[in-house]
Amino acid sequence: MFSVFKSVSLVGIVLLTSLSSSALMAVNLPVEDREPEAATGFTQKHSVSGKEFMIAAANPYASQAGFNVLAKGGSAVDAAIAVQLVLTLVEPQSSGIGGGAFILHWDKSKQHLTTFDGRETAPKAATPDMFLDKQGKTIPWIKAVVGGRSVGVPGVLKALKKAHDQYGVLSWQELFVDAIKLAEYGFVVSPRLEKLVTMEFNPGVSQLSETRNYFFPEGVPVKAGTLLINKKLANVYRSLAKDGIEPFYNGWLAKKIILAVQKSEVAPGVLALADLKNYQAKQMPAVCGEYHQYNVCGMGPPSSGGVAVIQTLGQLESFNLSQYKANDLQAVHLFAQSSRLAFADRDKYIADNDFVNVPVNGLIDKRYLAQRAKLINKSQDMGKALAGQPEGALAQANDLAFEMPSTSHISIVDSKGNAVSMTTSIEMAFGSAVMVEGFILNNQLTDFSLAPEANGLPIANRVEPLKRPRSSMAPTMVFNQDKSLKLVVGSPGGSRIINYVTQTIIGILDWQLDPQSAINLPKVTNRNNVTTLEKQTDIERLKAGLEAKGHRVSIRNLNSGLHVIEVNKHGLLGGADPRREGKVLAK
Repeated sequence: MFSVFKSVSLVGIVLLTSLSSSALMAVNLPVEDREPEAATGFTQKHSVSGKEFMIAAANPYASQAGFNVLAKGGSAVDAAIAVQLVLTLVEPQSSGIGGGAFILHWDKSKQHLTTFDGRETAPKAATPDMFLDKQGKTIPWIKAVVGGRSVGVPGVLKALKKAHDQYGVLSWQELFVDAIKLAEYGFVVSPRLEKLVTMEFNPGVSQLSETRNYFFPEGVPVKAGTLLINKKLANVYRSLAKDGIEPFYNGWLAKKIILAVQKSEVAPGVLALADLKNYQAKQMPAVCGEYHQYNVCGMGPPSSGGVAVIQTLGQLESFNLSQYKANDLQAVHLFAQSSRLAFADRDKYIADNDFVNVPVNGLIDKRYLAQRAKLINKSQDMGKALAGQPEGALAQANDLAFEMPSTSHISIVDSKGNAVSMTTSIEMAFGSAVMVEGFILNNQLTDFSLAPEANGLPIANRVEPLKRPRSSMAPTMVFNQDKSLKLVVGSPGGSRIINYVTQTIIGILDWQLDPQSAINLPKVTNRNNVTTLEKQTDIERLKAGLEAKGHRVSIRNLNSGLHVIEVNKHGLLGGADPRREGKVLAK
């Protein structure tokens, strides 16, 4: 049996109670875990405190699985693995083993920060024109997404295994226990999953038969509060628990993945067995920059998140945001201007630095940021910002990629003080919609620019064989002046992630808010275009004032999914975004 879809009755409750304590979730999810239609429907979550360890993840089942691992003495990396396995099942629209991830890891005892790049790569047979039509024009983005053509080599399992080999405490097999039981016996469908299936936001969910049969059993979309079983995924997890990641990258499951991609009912792809076999997760130093007395660290390329967060903060440092109240008109204006400058550089320079010269040091150099900050007018919106000329920059065209907000973030601090900030994604909601043995494959190749050049210049983030597409994922850690850990933070949200993470850091460091209050702040974004204010929140009051400064203002829902842990003298303090169903658990 592939899936079971039925109302949770006494039978369903009996099934749930047969699971381990990790799976004893309430049949009716708490109101706070339901995604509202608009901000006014939020049930505000409260800060969670802990003394020993803490986890914040995007679904209560996943948080519980991570908590169980930490309670057994597992490491932050152990918990991240358990969480990702469960998210693959219960939040299939956002992340999964068919996707990729960026991971920051803090080793407290060695005072060492490292990053793991599990970003997908383009197949060896990929070509720069793979998303062009016969006339040489880019195909519509939504048509590029669905089917095997958009699938990159999944990297999250390779990155997690690489991290576990160095920082794991519990055995690899132990980390699969909760996910196997939930897949085998069922989980309660959340309102968020029901909503996204019913919306058919990704047309591939109803176009591709394997995916359609799972999410539309008997032709009816899955319903919140009902039990969904995925025995195929349970079997996959048993295989991976027993034999490690070998089946996925060079075994029976690899063959299934390739068959699904190359024989996709829509837009077959060119992914090959050799692409899976040869994939390598990368380990590298974090990119760090100073902000006041703090050190802010994130991922380097191909993520644009780390650089852009550091740039936005660095350009704002001289404006002393602490003099303003949270989301004051002037503070929001300055934030939007700095974001414009960071996005201008991001769109021109950031790509996979194994293929393109990315001037990272030049982009975050304090002298360069001070120079860029002088372009900010306190009284007037600057309009479309142009990219700067950091040291080491080469001529490139601006990017033409489009990123969707279907991603997930995990923040963890374990009992030893080690930490993980991990952002993980399959890109579009439900990815490519190609389903293999109970999990969905990514569509990350559409994170490349669909066109390889513009105005006669190459685009840094163009498609090339074995290349990693640019990302805006921004898993971040902030350190105190004495090099002790201060914050673990990150969010989903497509390219708006950069704004969500930066605004939250400002809320905590400049406006002295606790993590939950900083998360709750009505959101503002500017990606070098319009200034967007979160719909039906009190930040709408700024519309007229911003327009008076020359801003073009848009009002819309901004669906961040922030998870933050603060380390302070009292222990741990955490928060989860009320806009999604995430949950913080601690001891």
